[in-house]
Amino acid sequence: MAKKTTSVLPGFRLTLGYTVLYLSLIVLIPLACTFWKTSELTWGQFWHAVAAPRVLASYRLSFGASFLAALTNLFFGLLVAWVLVRYQFWGKRFVDALVDLPFALPTAVAGIALTAVYAPHGWIGQWLEPLGIQVAFTRLGVFVALTFIGLPFIVRTVQPVLEDFDLEIEESAASLGANRWQSFWRVTLPMLRPALLTGFTLAFARALGEYGSVVFISGNMPMKTEITPLLIITKLEEFDYPGATAIAVVMLVTSFVLLLAINFLQWWSHRHHAPA
Repeated sequence: MAKKTTSVLPGFRLTLGYTVLYLSLIVLIPLACTFWKTSELTWGQFWHAVAAPRVLASYRLSFGASFLAALTNLFFGLLVAWVLVRYQFWGKRFVDALVDLPFALPTAVAGIALTAVYAPHGWIGQWLEPLGIQVAFTRLGVFVALTFIGLPFIVRTVQPVLEDFDLEIEESAASLGANRWQSFWRVTLPMLRPALLTGFTLAFARALGEYGSVVFISGNMPMKTEITPLLIITKLEEFDYPGATAIAVVMLVTSFVLLLAINFLQWWSHRHHAPA
């Protein structure tokens, strides 16, 4: 007869039950209510709500700016993480703490600060205005705001992997004749690829749902600088709850499909580059 082992931790069934219950209360039930509210619309009403020209313009801006912002942070986030891990310099702790500022800063405060800086008479905007570059109240401003709030996700995802990376692997590549670029491209980058994809996913998902920092700097002009979360808020203020939930369902389904594809790509990359 097998000896029963005891543990101070609860068993699998109990922990799984609490996990499912918690996820149901926090995630599944609210999302199910969104679909249920949308079911009040007929197919024609649903299509009219989610495919109006104003709504389609907001989709293009939200998904396009979020993707470009996450892609930009993918490069610069890796650069920041590399500097923080590989080099020692005066003020390193301050720079490291500065990376987390978008996490702690209220989004409304971030939006006001970015607008003040990039407005035509702002600290940076006054120098860009003579060059014909306007950031505030344009799509470029939306991109800047989404880049600002997404940078920490890349840095904090890649930084621990770089810290645990064995430098002897790079030294071995160098001893075999590889230069710095070859060593980075063929040795270091494959090890960082899963972390980079994770950070990109988190930054992209965060940007899709961003509201507070964007509404101040975008100008909220329909068909031009109006993001989808703002359009949902507008419909809620107009008491068009089915229309708001219909747009939310489209955002939810599209975001889920994109994130699922990115996660599948991450799984494939991890499996493909896993050591034998």
